[in-house]
Amino acid sequence: MLPPIALIRSSLIALLIGWTALLPVRAEPPSANPRQTWQMLDYIAVDYAGAVQGGRIVAPGEYAEMQEFAGTVRTQLAGLPATPQQPALLAQADRLMAAVADKAEPTEVATLARRLADALLASYPIGAVPASPPEPSGVAALYAQQCAACHGPSGHGDGPAAAGLDPPPIAFTDAARAAQRTPLALYEVISQGVPGTGMASFAGLSEADRWALAFYVGSLAYSPQARADGEALWRQNADVHGRIPTLEALTRTREADLAATLPAEQAHAIVAYLRSRPQAVNEAVAGAGPLALARQRLADSQRAYAAGDTAHATTLALSAYLDGVEPIEPTLATRNAALLREIETAMARYRTQLGRHTAPADIAVQATQINALFDRAEAVLRDSHTDTTTAFLGSFTILVREGLEALLIVIGMIAFLRKAERREVLPYVHAGWAGALLAGAATWAVATYLVDISGANREVTEGVSALFAAAVLLSVGIWMHQKSLAGRWQQYLHAKLSAALTRRSAIFLFVLAFVAVYREVFETILFYIAMWSEQASGAILAGLAAGSVVLAAVAYWMLRVSKRLPIGRFFSISSILIAVLAVILVGKGVAALQEAGWVPQALVHAPRIEWLGLYPSWQSLLAQVSVAIAAVIGFVINTRSAPVPARASKP
Repeated sequence: MLPPIALIRSSLIALLIGWTALLPVRAEPPSANPRQTWQMLDYIAVDYAGAVQGGRIVAPGEYAEMQEFAGTVRTQLAGLPATPQQPALLAQADRLMAAVADKAEPTEVATLARRLADALLASYPIGAVPASPPEPSGVAALYAQQCAACHGPSGHGDGPAAAGLDPPPIAFTDAARAAQRTPLALYEVISQGVPGTGMASFAGLSEADRWALAFYVGSLAYSPQARADGEALWRQNADVHGRIPTLEALTRTREADLAATLPAEQAHAIVAYLRSRPQAVNEAVAGAGPLALARQRLADSQRAYAAGDTAHATTLALSAYLDGVEPIEPTLATRNAALLREIETAMARYRTQLGRHTAPADIAVQATQINALFDRAEAVLRDSHTDTTTAFLGSFTILVREGLEALLIVIGMIAFLRKAERREVLPYVHAGWAGALLAGAATWAVATYLVDISGANREVTEGVSALFAAAVLLSVGIWMHQKSLAGRWQQYLHAKLSAALTRRSAIFLFVLAFVAVYREVFETILFYIAMWSEQASGAILAGLAAGSVVLAAVAYWMLRVSKRLPIGRFFSISSILIAVLAVILVGKGVAALQEAGWVPQALVHAPRIEWLGLYPSWQSLLAQVSVAIAAVIGFVINTRSAPVPARASKP
């Protein structure tokens, strides 16, 4: 059996290595820029038609540029960080290069380029989304100052500086070209410029101004009448909202793509209106049901799967749950917890079917079942008769449920240090849990006022911290069990106490207290933010106060009981309790990483009991069984290696 410090050190090293392996790679070599790669693909899709017609080169300079861009795309894709999708992207790039070399028809090249661009975004998200709806009408003066000299006062490409530029500036009023461009493409050009042309980068402008300019120039090809017609269509036809459900979707919507599912004149009018007033998308989402985003992402996932893009379909399915369902989870849990469990299980089964390449017809059946559950959930959420009661119970339950796990760990450490008469180390433990509370307050401020913490980031934080705490608790539990046997605790106290609780161990206790508490505080704060409302604020605060009283009473009782227990029995009981907590936390950690899409999920017929960390998937159950077996093996080894107490001799 390893000594305590060695055991702790080995556990921490293993956990840090595992944690580091889980973290996504963010750094990229300077030559590997997915944003520039995507921009070149967009240019190929739009400009190739001006270089080749009917298998003949009609503009040699343009054609040479298309060949150069296609080759550069292939090179840059090879230089991006490795992902499972990278080989498929490279194969698509090879097909694009071959099509350009063979002077294929513009429609074929455009299709290849756009498919590759979409797949690139799915594998290497560039994160270019407006923080808030742009205001195109507010940047007319900025356009006149920065852009009109080349592109002309009205966007015809006839500014005073245009004559000296080769290639000439783009005419934003070109309707055919505008139908092929997206606001995202225009934003990237404004942000990065176009090498080899007169288009410089305007990265010095604020992000809000660049987005507003992108929408402004993207609207110059549309008439006031088209905008008015589009406004009427948008207000009268709610089905259209499903095709452009979010501001992010609007930034990536081409008129030509929208015309594939709508009459061309309607697609033209709707794009004209939304590019002049993008905030209309957010207004439509706000007026829809609470699960509108979840429904739309689920529908998008079905379409992506039917088109053969399983990876993108899985990403959209995860977003449907994390960004569409989780925000209403606290409220729904207090009103109908069983329904919430049904939704979570059904959506997990849907993701599993995607991974198994199930027939699209079966995928559609599962999606229909999920939408039926969404209908039931929206009916429950519309019932406001029990708002005060459910708000109180939800607030109380969330705090007690999340607080008990952290409380058991922290009180266990405090009781142990008191039993071991090492009160000088207690400040490290207190600093750990107090620091976690302060960090939680900072998280609340960030999540409320600065950024929107996505569901995926939340699940990753919870999952990694749960696995960290589980591994540490398992090692500590086995160690405490060893000290509870046959007087070993006495030997430990008399011979090894001073060496075991060094400053390094004290810092370790600080880290454990911080991680254990912050994990629960993080989840609790996000739950409270999601369920907060002015109407029910009094009930929520009352539930928070009542839960705090209950946790304080439990902490007081645990400390009193621990004082009365003999130290050997205390170590024995604590070791079992800590091992059980490790089993619970590892189940929760794996489940959280599954919901974030970091760990695969294979469903099994088993109950879902969250307070036990029990989830119906092979991965989480096997992880729990593995931790339980490791604890049992450790306890058995401790028992067999314990010295046999000396028997008193007979007179």
